[in-house]
Amino acid sequence: MAISLSKTFLSIAHQVFPSEKCRPVSFSGREPQLQRTTSMGFATRSLRMPRVSSKTSGSLFSSIDELDKETREERRVADVWREIHGVDDWVGMLDPMDPLLRSELIRYGEMAQACYDAFDFDPFSKYCGSCRFTPRQFFDSLAMADHGYVVSRYIFATSNINLPNFFKKSRWPKVWSKSANWIGYVAVSNDEISKRLGRRDIVVAWRGTVTRLEWIADLMDFLKPISSNKIPCPDSTVKVESGFLDLYTDKDVNCRFCKFSAREQILTEVKRLLEIYQLEELSLTITGHSLGSALAILSAYDIVETGLNVLQDSRAVPVSVFSFSGPRVGNVRFKERMEVLGVKVLRVVNVHDIVPKSPGLFFNENVPLLLMKMAERLPWSYSHVGVELSLDHKNSPFLKETGDLSCAHNLEALFHLLDGYHGKGHRFVLASGRDPALVNKATDFLKDHYLVPPYWRQYENKGMVRNEDGRWMQPERPKLDDQPEDTHRYLKQLGLASHH
Repeated sequence: MAISLSKTFLSIAHQVFPSEKCRPVSFSGREPQLQRTTSMGFATRSLRMPRVSSKTSGSLFSSIDELDKETREERRVADVWREIHGVDDWVGMLDPMDPLLRSELIRYGEMAQACYDAFDFDPFSKYCGSCRFTPRQFFDSLAMADHGYVVSRYIFATSNINLPNFFKKSRWPKVWSKSANWIGYVAVSNDEISKRLGRRDIVVAWRGTVTRLEWIADLMDFLKPISSNKIPCPDSTVKVESGFLDLYTDKDVNCRFCKFSAREQILTEVKRLLEIYQLEELSLTITGHSLGSALAILSAYDIVETGLNVLQDSRAVPVSVFSFSGPRVGNVRFKERMEVLGVKVLRVVNVHDIVPKSPGLFFNENVPLLLMKMAERLPWSYSHVGVELSLDHKNSPFLKETGDLSCAHNLEALFHLLDGYHGKGHRFVLASGRDPALVNKATDFLKDHYLVPPYWRQYENKGMVRNEDGRWMQPERPKLDDQPEDTHRYLKQLGLASHH
């Protein structure tokens, strides 16, 4: 049965407003056409969502004049994209919140959310652990064609690693792969969107963990030199969490999908795209949520440390990471090395989320400097990298009080908090047309009087269809492509061919 959210109502201060941006959600054999933010205009404009304040006393509505000061100044991403990507470490852009930065954060975050929306989590599907769409159909199938990107390559990892709550496997004997999981993609902006962005943008999006947080317990919580897995680094004291490193560098030569490591897949594809567009203005943006955030930071480091972002004419392509609800990745030496390399990282977190507090529960960037100095050689002494934007779900009048830790970690909920955040001490005011009903897509976080059912995103008949004989069956999906034939050539150019 198709579920429609087009009649969802937002009841605010005893007044009921139809949610203007909701679209009907169809489940008739296609991906639900979920309404996302319409941020691709790249210039702020008049907004129509009900303005909801986080303060219950006084008026619940901000004045239009007050909102105008923040959101109606005509600016283009093409003019300020370097600032949005951290050339000045986002100084003056987070408090108060820059409206274009907010819009771009949500846009890139949606590209990480797409990894969840496209991933087959169903253990009763023989395609469990894969992407439900082909690269060519990816954004169209997710109602994200207006983002203006084209997927150039899928990323796979071997599941022969001790992260059972991250990898998903089918219960059936006949499966698409016995040892691979789809963990993300590489995409590039098309010509039209590149003009609006002011450059050609290459995006790497990593899948994380959508609900279960048990993967944190799977971590060995053990730091090891990043160079121990053949990633170049001039300093042997630069260390990262061993599980993240193994996930990024391990491979299975007997598997057609992960015979190259995730690292090799990323480096060769980025090199290929940089060669194609080397005469244009370029940016490299890496994004991920949860464990995917750790992989985003690790791959950004790798790309710059290897010098892959330096073009033939000696121009350095800026590399930025937009991290959502990510854990700590390495030690303080890793943080310092990232700063030396000029990798820009903006981390968006919910202050009630436990994942950004892990690993390094006792020894981290928040303890006194002298104690951290004494503990820096310990294998469990961690430090966050980059700049943090901390949000608090208790400021949103849409969200209920809950002890469910997965709600505080949910990516759609984080977008909602971004949409309402204007700076420290400012009222919570939704700034765009993003539908709050998306919060409950995979959680039970919205207050009940908004009449949005929890966990509402489902698939018709769990993907079962009737064949010509009228029998119900799981349909065959298009065959996934093998790894590109030119991978070996690019590995040789990168000096990695000897590893095969």
